[in-house]
Amino acid sequence: MTTTGTPVTAALEELRDWHTAVRAQFPIIAGAPQLAYLDNAATTQKPQAVLDAVQHYLATANANAGRGTYTWANRTTALVEETRERVKEFLGDPAPARSGVHFVSGATEGLRAVARDWLAGYLADGDEIVVPLADHQANIVPWLEVRDLLARQGVRIRVRPMPYQAGSGDYDPAALAALAGPRTRFVALTHVHHVYGGDMNVHRIRRAVGPDVPICLDAAQSVGHVPVSLAGLDVDFAVFSGHKALALPGSGAVWARNARGPAFAPGGWHGSPNTTGICSLRAAFDWLDAAGTDRVERWSTALAARLTEGLRHLSAYEVVGCQRNLAAGAAVQRRQGIVTFRHRAIASGDLGFALFDHGFMVRSDSLCQGSGGERQHSVRVSLHAYNSPEEIDRLLEVLEAYA
Repeated sequence: MTTTGTPVTAALEELRDWHTAVRAQFPIIAGAPQLAYLDNAATTQKPQAVLDAVQHYLATANANAGRGTYTWANRTTALVEETRERVKEFLGDPAPARSGVHFVSGATEGLRAVARDWLAGYLADGDEIVVPLADHQANIVPWLEVRDLLARQGVRIRVRPMPYQAGSGDYDPAALAALAGPRTRFVALTHVHHVYGGDMNVHRIRRAVGPDVPICLDAAQSVGHVPVSLAGLDVDFAVFSGHKALALPGSGAVWARNARGPAFAPGGWHGSPNTTGICSLRAAFDWLDAAGTDRVERWSTALAARLTEGLRHLSAYEVVGCQRNLAAGAAVQRRQGIVTFRHRAIASGDLGFALFDHGFMVRSDSLCQGSGGERQHSVRVSLHAYNSPEEIDRLLEVLEAYA
């Protein structure tokens, strides 16, 4: 593998000491050096700072929020409200006084809440919505459920499939501009694709659909993995899962801009919030700010390029997505810490089991991709700050043995 002199090598060399310090902060990683956890698109591991913050909260101020007047309850209520503002700050909210943050169990619940509690009441008979049918099922099924719900009420809406560029998995803004019309009322997008690993260039979509169409962004693979600035993304909703961003399972949020259409307000009775999850989310964002989300992105992107550089020399494997950026020195857009591939002869499930026998934990199935995506199962390697170049090199050695 020849990566000498490439930006990949420079990034890995420059950030080596940073990575060593970061890796030591994840107890489950440091405690199992014989294993390589490469499934960070499914869930991330938790740094000691997050574990400590949750333990401290439970040991000093555990109470319900918004329901008591005693000290612990007041502290918990303050924690929840302060974390709403922390989420806005972390996401680069351009107008925090106008927006809202609503805590949910994860991206799937958050997208469903936008669909059920906002979109269903926003649409009228004959309206059209654009849905990315090659993205994650969580960003497809809720919008189809709205269509079916409204159909039972006698309201007919049309679902238009998001157009993609052939061979790369990227959105096609030019084709979308031709598709969008006066009845286009809503567009669902993904920030970083969970299979192809590409930044989906969301900023181009606004120009394609015009200034008045609400856009909902699935940010499950970007928040906690790459810098996110809503100031540069003219979207109306951003939804993410905490467990993919170093926080605890069962945490996440819907950010609502409240600029197009009615203000977003989740329906129904609001039960007790997941206070430990909210606590972990604030701690995770604090950790990411201290570590540098930009450095997390540079590191994981460099590891992904190291992997695709190796895979392009192994003819037994097909890398899914754009083929123009497999070389470590390619000038085109990098994969954002996600590399998906399949063996030309070995079933992906079998390869996944074989890799675990060698200590590699990867995802190997349909990856929850929608009907417009890949037809064959594949193996996904997804990376974070605690993964190492040595893990990538060992993985390539094992893959070569099966080539």
